[in-house]
Amino acid sequence: MFLTQVFKKGLLATLGLIMCTQACAASVQLVEKKRFEIENFKTFGGKTIKQVQVGWESYGTLNQAKDNVVLITHYFSATSHAAGKYHPDDATPGYWNAIIGPGKAIDTDKYFVLSVDTLANLNAYDPNVITTGPASINPDTGKHYGLTFPVVTIRDFVNVQKTLLESLGVTKLHAVVGGSMGSIQALDWATAYPEWVPRMISVIGSGQSDAWTTALLEKWAVPIQLDANWKSGDYYNSTPPSQGLTAALMFITQDALTPTFFNKTGEGIGYFALEDAPLNDIRQQHSIVKWLKERAQSRAKLMDANHLLYLVRASQLYMAGHSGDMKQALSSVKAKTLFLPSFNDLLLMPYLAKDAANSLEQHHKNTTYRELTGDLGHLNGVVGIEQAASDISAFLADK
Repeated sequence: MFLTQVFKKGLLATLGLIMCTQACAASVQLVEKKRFEIENFKTFGGKTIKQVQVGWESYGTLNQAKDNVVLITHYFSATSHAAGKYHPDDATPGYWNAIIGPGKAIDTDKYFVLSVDTLANLNAYDPNVITTGPASINPDTGKHYGLTFPVVTIRDFVNVQKTLLESLGVTKLHAVVGGSMGSIQALDWATAYPEWVPRMISVIGSGQSDAWTTALLEKWAVPIQLDANWKSGDYYNSTPPSQGLTAALMFITQDALTPTFFNKTGEGIGYFALEDAPLNDIRQQHSIVKWLKERAQSRAKLMDANHLLYLVRASQLYMAGHSGDMKQALSSVKAKTLFLPSFNDLLLMPYLAKDAANSLEQHHKNTTYRELTGDLGHLNGVVGIEQAASDISAFLADK
């Protein structure tokens, strides 16, 4: 569900901004952010949010039959910027640029590829993000929502996307493809609206948030709630809880990676267990901790702490089908499905995807399960996604 921003030497990538490898950087297309509005949106929990606004991007051309749509659902700290650049001089393209574009696995010469910013998008202060969430102004009060914003779920993200697609005259997808938190949106799409979804690809995903995952996610919320500046979410006209947000992002980054990655990074920056500074002053930190904190502080500038809490809760509340029984809910799926977990994922461990795939197989569904490799753990599904390019291309082309 959740990625971060962290790579060195051309691999900087963890939950938000991702620096691409050479393959990702080639033949970048230019894209623009568009705005979609819903006057009154009813949440899964039965609340109404007025004047919902989300941003969206598209790549390729919608055909006359409007049946070539591939929906990309994004991960926890990402946005709808899945591929391309806004300007030729942008430092990096969208996070899955390696597989989205002309002639690539998700071929924009064939497909109309579309992605939507989620409600309560983490990057609330990014000028290229349009989202309604706790940081937005409540039209009824003229004040920031804060924690009065209704709890939102993965189903709500799906329903906003569906409303946008319907406004374009689309009544059925070619496929829905998502990574991490995007993967659970993709599977919920296939479960909630089976007639819409003939193909579903879940990358580094799961079928539900089990007890272990729910508790792990809570670890991301706690630093924010303990920050004195959080003020129970009412901080918009004062100092924001930046320290808590930074700590949360540090946890997210480490959870999304592996000991192998951190140890290699430590070697590169001269990490040593008996470093002089932390040995001589309890207030000083090891080089690897400074490295992690600096990246979190940089990313926090465009993010909102309350939005992070809402995304944590949406992820904790997730169960495919949003009912009391994931296995039974998956019986409604009509899509053929492809699960691509990462073999060394410490965040959404492979057993979560395997459980969903096994449940679909038990219902005699067309399901394929293959594990991604690499040293990056959860982030093998973002930075390392190109390893699955041929599988994705063949899956999308298969009738």
